[in-house]
Amino acid sequence: MSDQHDDLHAEQTQGFKVGEKKTLDEYQNLDKEDEALNKWKASLGLGQGKDISDPSDPRKCIIYSLGLEVEGRPDIIIDLKSPGALEALEKKPFVIKEGATFRMKAQFKVQHEILAGLKYLQKVTRMGVSNKMQEMMGSYGPSTEEKPVYEKKFEPETAPSGMLGRGHYTAVSKFVDDDNQTHLQFTWSFDIKKDWA
Repeated sequence: MSDQHDDLHAEQTQGFKVGEKKTLDEYQNLDKEDEALNKWKASLGLGQGKDISDPSDPRKCIIYSLGLEVEGRPDIIIDLKSPGALEALEKKPFVIKEGATFRMKAQFKVQHEILAGLKYLQKVTRMGVSNKMQEMMGSYGPSTEEKPVYEKKFEPETAPSGMLGRGHYTAVSKFVDDDNQTHLQFTWSFDIKKDWA
């Protein structure tokens, strides 16, 4: 069996050239008179608040957590910050009730430069059958004291149901940007059961 990560690739954002980067200062000074561009820069939070990038940490995007929101239930949060958290994920599957509607969400920090076209990719496998999805998260300026953590909520999903839907699933998740830089990739698992326990 080939490496299960090999085929998890992001679709390229239209009009984006890989490797064509600008520094934050270049973005700040780019076409100062262009109203649409100024609105875009403002939407990224450029120049608004103190940059909290850690000079000793070269990462451009730090994924803090991946969560599962279900109405009327406490959120299921996968903490990705603590040491050993990624290693423990695959061994400790969490339970999702069959047919439940849920929404995934990610919390993350951006530092040093603009993060262009961040995407969340996921491949879920059960009994040799895989299902892939891609969620566009967007572009972000470096986190600031005013907005230290970004949160992105994904489109709602419905868990499989019935006898055929119940069982053990393995997932590979990947956060990648328009420069094809992978910021985090990990394997985790979940069980679809009749109820939440």
